[in-house]
Amino acid sequence: MATTQDTLHAAADGRKLNDPAMLKRRYAAEWRFKAYGLGALGIALFFLVVLFYSIISQGWTAFLQTNIKLDVALNEADFQDADGQITEQSIRVADYTKMARDALQSTLGLESPTRPEKRDLRGLLSRGVDVQIRNKIESDRSVIGQTVPVWVLANGEVDALIKGSIDRNTPEERRQLNNKQLAWIDKLIAEGRLEKQFNTGLFTYGASSQPETAGLAVALIGSFFMMLIVALVAVPIGVAAAAYLEEFAPKNTFTDIIEVNINNLAAVPSIVFGLLGLAVFINFMGLPRSASLVGGLVLSLMTLPTVIIATRAAIRAVPPSIREAALGVGASKMQTLFHHVLPLALPGILTGTIIGLVQALGETAPLLMIGLVAFVVDYPTTPLDPATALPVQIYMWASSAERGFVERTMGATIVLLMFLFVMNAAAVYLRRKFERKW
Repeated sequence: MATTQDTLHAAADGRKLNDPAMLKRRYAAEWRFKAYGLGALGIALFFLVVLFYSIISQGWTAFLQTNIKLDVALNEADFQDADGQITEQSIRVADYTKMARDALQSTLGLESPTRPEKRDLRGLLSRGVDVQIRNKIESDRSVIGQTVPVWVLANGEVDALIKGSIDRNTPEERRQLNNKQLAWIDKLIAEGRLEKQFNTGLFTYGASSQPETAGLAVALIGSFFMMLIVALVAVPIGVAAAAYLEEFAPKNTFTDIIEVNINNLAAVPSIVFGLLGLAVFINFMGLPRSASLVGGLVLSLMTLPTVIIATRAAIRAVPPSIREAALGVGASKMQTLFHHVLPLALPGILTGTIIGLVQALGETAPLLMIGLVAFVVDYPTTPLDPATALPVQIYMWASSAERGFVERTMGATIVLLMFLFVMNAAAVYLRRKFERKW
């Protein structure tokens, strides 16, 4: 029973709590706490908006590319070999750059240009025009002998001028394009032969030293192969390891050491896994350098702790009554796991798996250690072919000195962020779709 003294103390405390000055201080403290929280959120949102604005404002132009429409004369004599025959080899070795240059010269009305004018004409066209014209002919040989309109890539400096990266008012001696070239560009624009179009090459071209012909195709295919390998290796092993540790492993010193090491591996810098992959998969096992297979295995090792920890948390969240009920009706521990526990833990497992894949998709350091910085032009057809990855491609473009690679870097970053956003949205959707409340 409470004594009279305790009652008096409680009454005194109650008077203190109801004291207007103390109430005012309490409310002020609560208000400050809320203000600190809102301020922290505001600062975080501000920097997030600044980040996205800087990326999008500098990168959206990468999805557009300046093209020039040329009427290219495809004379049969230009495709004939020494015997006067048109073969696949003669088509492949034809001088398409000269055809494009002659077409541009005709379009601008230059009958006999001087040597400097020819050099300036070459400065308007990309080095990749030969591939564009050749691809058109290889897709339809019937155009040989005709004059056909072809949209070809403009030079990177022309593209920069059209996008506003080069100031026309800059003195000619300090400008990449001279006054004569500017006059030709204005004439092409007036005739509707020079315009910005959607840059499909950003997604279809491979590596290139010229920004206008550089694309993400090889990086996208390489990233796809690596994510596929991570999903096939890390997910089954991670889920199986988590299920064993949570449901079957005895609680002893050995399993405690394993659990501690799994938690520690989740915090190990990613470049350590790159060193491990270099030592084991390349130097010891002899797997090809710069291959998606090696990158996928390294990322699988890095993702395993994340998958194991997330799966264990999801399994642990299943109520014990589910296990007890299954065992009570005669189910074995294996049947309880596969028929009851894992299906109920699926939302958490899917969420952890997708988060692990998102983390692997954005990694760069371990891939640099295993040589995925190769200059790869051709599409990789198998995981053993040389390839690169999306974040590594961003790193390589960011290291380039060419003006056009700045917008390519930001454009590739937008593509990577879109993939990350879609994967995170999928994780949220799947969790809500399969989640059950107890």
